[in-house]
Amino acid sequence: MANKLTNNEAKLKSASERHPLKRIGTPEEVGSLAVYLLSQQASWITGQVIKTDGGISSIK
Repeated sequence: MANKLTNNEAKLKSASERHPLKRIGTPEEVGSLAVYLLSQQASWITGQVIKTDGGISSIK
């Protein structure tokens, strides 16, 4: 989905600068949340929306 926004070095740098963490997240970072939510450790979590966006939604 983000390929058009990050398909060259200039676009990647620009997108990174907009994020509070000053970088683009990796598929592994998103995947680790999915693994956690599927684990027994998350068995008490229900009906939540967990934003995995590096904080960008907090500045809009």
